[in-house]
Amino acid sequence: MLNGGGVIGPGTGARVYLACGTTDMRKSITGLAILAQEHLRQNPASGAVFAFRGRKGDRIKLLYWDGQGFCLYYKILQKGRFPWPSSGDAVARLTCAQLAMLWEGIDWRRPSWGAPPARVG
Repeated sequence: MLNGGGVIGPGTGARVYLACGTTDMRKSITGLAILAQEHLRQNPASGAVFAFRGRKGDRIKLLYWDGQGFCLYYKILQKGRFPWPSSGDAVARLTCAQLAMLWEGIDWRRPSWGAPPARVG
């Protein structure tokens, strides 16, 4: 989803804001842009990515301004839930790497790192 070899989306340096708690997934682009401005206190047309999760935890929406208009990415997991902070009105900043993990359903808060590479010798 996120820019990695010709894929549509923000670049690797994009700021990412996650709306903690739950969001009504019936909200349109306009409704999410208002949330970004009023609750997250960010300019929705700033080029940042804004992430919102539904009540059940199995769906997220990402809102992004690409310079010409808003893009809305929507994903529903067939199994599991997206990892998400529960503190209602708060906002969390994520790195682009954390956003990529989130999009794949990986717990970006506690990623499981593999063993370091063995010495070559």
